[in-house]
Amino acid sequence: MRRLVSLALLLAAGSASAQEELASLNGVGRISVQGGWRLSSNATFYDSFYALPAFQGAQRAPASIGGPFLAGSFAYGVTDLIELGIDLFATGEQLRLTGAPTLTNITYGALVGVRFQTLLDVLTPEGVVPFVGLQTGPTLALSRAEGVQQKEVFTQAWAGTVGATFRFSPRWGLTAEYRLAFVRGQSAFNTRPEFEQLASYNAGGNWFALGVTYMLPPDPSRPFGGLH
Repeated sequence: MRRLVSLALLLAAGSASAQEELASLNGVGRISVQGGWRLSSNATFYDSFYALPAFQGAQRAPASIGGPFLAGSFAYGVTDLIELGIDLFATGEQLRLTGAPTLTNITYGALVGVRFQTLLDVLTPEGVVPFVGLQTGPTLALSRAEGVQQKEVFTQAWAGTVGATFRFSPRWGLTAEYRLAFVRGQSAFNTRPEFEQLASYNAGGNWFALGVTYMLPPDPSRPFGGLH
């Protein structure tokens, strides 16, 4: 009986070891679709606006409450610790100003970058993948206002990202992510001579997102799939 128990324990240990070997991020592809909210500090822009001669003494409008944020991530784990990916994103907000039309500012583009990750055997059946990364890419900052010509700025955004994917099965998970983005835009008012001294606005800010992640199984035939 003791021998059977010992054998069962050895088989269980071997099975657990095999499962641990399979729980690798190397070669795993990931597709995430996220939605969330954007919060941007525009104190510099507001200070500049109410310093203009035509608006000095006007009651200062409250800060923006933010706006929606959407992103789609396509990434690939080149090793257990490094993931390369591209994020397509779009976000926007409205700035309401005393004595002027409401500004609708939209930011969209693509961010290419690297995330450093690991797999922790906690919380969910397939573990949790925390990550931190750096991204950059081409971005368009578009500003519109009623009765005013729109203004577009094509620029480069930089973003730091931190988050985690909670893996509920080998294929599906839930990803929570925070991005701090640095990018500036020119408002629609800057198309008029009287707003020549108006400062740029914050087209980046704090991007909070939550979404669904689908994970592709490891495939040695994919590029970098054999790196360790």
